[in-house]
Formats: sequence, structure tokens, C-alpha cells
Amino acid sequence: MPREFISTLNSSQLSPGDLQLQIEKLQLNFGGVAALSNVSLEIHQSEIFAIIGPNGAGKTSLLNCISGLYHPQRGKIVYFNGTAHETTHLAPHQIARLGIARSFQNIELFKHMSVLDNLLSGCHIHMKSNLLQSMVYWGAAQREHIAYRRFVEDIIDLLEIEAIRNQTVGALSYGLQKRVELGRALAMKPAILLLDEPMAGMNSEEKEDMARFIIDINEEHGVTVVLIEHDMGVVMDISDQIVVLNFGQKIGEGSPDEVRRQPAVIQAYLGEEQPAFPFVKTSQ
Repeated sequence: MPREFISTLNSSQLSPGDLQLQIEKLQLNFGGVAALSNVSLEIHQSEIFAIIGPNGAGKTSLLNCISGLYHPQRGKIVYFNGTAHETTHLAPHQIARLGIARSFQNIELFKHMSVLDNLLSGCHIHMKSNLLQSMVYWGAAQREHIAYRRFVEDIIDLLEIEAIRNQTVGALSYGLQKRVELGRALAMKPAILLLDEPMAGMNSEEKEDMARFIIDINEEHGVTVVLIEHDMGVVMDISDQIVVLNFGQKIGEGSPDEVRRQPAVIQAYLGEEQPAFPFVKTSQ
């Protein structure tokens, strides 16, 4: 039975439903290619917000703009957490410190390190001890390390990875590595968690586990989740709101029931109009 968290996993100061991230007329070009064209959307506190679209639609480019890896030529991104912060041209570490964490489509872990050490590395952005204080390991530095170690233990319990806590990450299966990467993002105490294809390459059992963890993170801890995912069954089951991109443009937006019936969305996926997504059951 997972024990109670001793510190807050969610760093947001907002109430559920409050506007948390506002993206206005984002334009991102690579030479003559428009990766994003006039994209606007709003994300609210404590919702699961999915970004979907065919390959090359601009989904990861949008996530990269939110996390600071890309800087758009036009438009702006405003993040709310008590006060408004325009993050459009901030560096990734500045955005992470504000409370926006992410995982990557391709696993970006320290594969020579243990699971525990990888999770602890996610806490460093909040640690106040300098290198010398950490080496001496006394007083405030020791207390800080103990507090974050305890916090990481809670994440280990939440993601059910107690059995692999001391194993080297590079020796783990792909599905477990994806779970550890999720844990490292959670160690940053995010107000918004960005997940780029968290279930890619997983079997059905691993997908079910990951979906359950995402729901727990959202419902039990109130963390806003923004995810890119190609499994439409998962997207339609767990998302509150969905935005659909195609060739860098927003072509659809709304609840799962609304999006699955929009003609432009159906055409982008299937090449012709259909009454609904054939791989998603419609409500009766």
C-alpha cells in the first residue's frame, strides 16, 4: 500500500479549472517549412490535455516550444501559477523551475546510473545546496538531501518500481525505462507535466499500467497532464480535452466526443469523411 506523500507533488497554486497555459498565434518555421502556423490554445489546471495528429503534424514541435527547446518566431506562451509568466523565449531550465516538466519521445535517462539516482537527478532544480555543501553533507545540505530522498521514495511507491530501485537503468526493459523517465519528471514537482508519446513501443499491459499512473497523477495529485499519444483508444479514454494538428495547423479542438466527430479531423486521419473514428467506440 503506497504511503502518503509528505510533500506536494503538484507545485501549482491554481484551483481546478483555472487557466494555466495560454498559447497565442504560435508560428514556428524551419527555413521555408512552417512546423507550426498560427496555433492558439488554452490549457486549464488539473485536466488531461491531449495533442494528436498524423506524423509530421507539429505535435512535438509544440511541446518543444512549451518546454523551451524551440523558440517560435511569432506568438507567445503565457504560464499562470499565482502570477503570469511569459515563457516564450525562456531557456528550458528556467521553464522547468517555474513548474513545467517533461518526458521525451526517445528515452533520455542516465543509463549508467541506478533508478534511484535518476529520480534524484530530477530534484536538483529545486535544491538550494551548492556543490561544496553537498560534498561536506552536513547541516542544511544533509537535511535537504534527506527530504528529497524521502520524496523520491514516494514516487517509487506511486509508480510501483520498488523492486528495481537499485538496478542500473540501462539493464531495464523499455517499458520500465519509460516508467522511470516519468518518475524523474515527477521529481521536479510539476504543475504541468508534458509527456511525449509515453506509451510508444509498449505492449498492451504496459500501456494499461502507464494510463493508470497518468490518471493517478492527475486525479489524486491534481497535476495537469499534456500528452502526445498515437493510441487513439487511450487518448479517447483518459483525455478531458483534445487538440488536433495537421501540417502545423490546428484543425480540431474539444472533448473526445466532439473531436471524434469533426469532419476535418476524420479526413486528416482517414483521407475521407467517416461517421466516426473506426477504432473508437462511439457513445450510444
